Amino acid sequence: MKTTHAQINRILHEMPPITLDEMHQIRLMKRTDSKYVTNVTTLLRLLRLAQGHYYAQQNEGSFISPYATTYWDLKGGPTMFSLHQAGHLPRTKVRVRTYVSSAQSFLEVKKKDNHGKTSKKRVSVPSVDAVMNDHVGEDFLHQRTGLTFNMLQPTVGNSFSRITLVNYEKTERLTIDFGLHFHNYQTDCDKDMDDAVIIELKRDGRAPSPILPLLRTLRIKPSGFSKYCIGSVVTNEGLRVNRFKKRLIKIGKAVARA
Repeated sequence: MKTTHAQINRILHEMPPITLDEMHQIRLMKRTDSKYVTNVTTLLRLLRLAQGHYYAQQNEGSFISPYATTYWDLKGGPTMFSLHQAGHLPRTKVRVRTYVSSAQSFLEVKKKDNHGKTSKKRVSVPSVDAVMNDHVGEDFLHQRTGLTFNMLQPTVGNSFSRITLVNYEKTERLTIDFGLHFHNYQTDCDKDMDDAVIIELKRDGRAPSPILPLLRTLRIKPSGFSKYCIGSVVTNEGLRVNRFKKRLIKIGKAVARA
């Protein structure tokens, strides 16, 4: 993984940087979101092709940011995972996202409504341990969901590295995650997906995209990838995973393709 970081860093250093403050000024008013799955070898080719079209986000001198996330689920059924697996709407996710470099953590509640629209609210917390052990943030949780932490349990966590690109016209944003590691709090199982790369494209639907023809050139196709669901499935053999079997096969082929 150190070699991968070094290779990615070399390419990103040849792109003009964009700061977090500048990133916050970008507003995609009519946004469309798409996810793609590929492997590290293909990612390196994509980044080289993207040079001359994109800024690379730089934070405190680094282009690569480590993240960690822990998800909670209901102790009794129906669980949030089972609702997600069934495609049920509305549905909710409860998680703590940690920006490892700055040691900032946020308790987040993500909701998808009956129309498929996603909203996210969050509150700053000292750490994931403070939430897990001392139920810090419970007032926020109850306000947003009607739940308490006694009704929930931590289920699956992940860690990964992220890079973020913005096109010169500032009409789209790419987040690219790699180096995935999952840990299941219920089974104590760990799973690495080191070669998997998840690309999420957020773009203004009215504007042309410089990345789409590059994705087509490299045969990188749209593919759903929920870190919460995939992490749960690959670390807990007891889950019913019928809905994800075809997706896991598709992801495996995308990651294995040279």
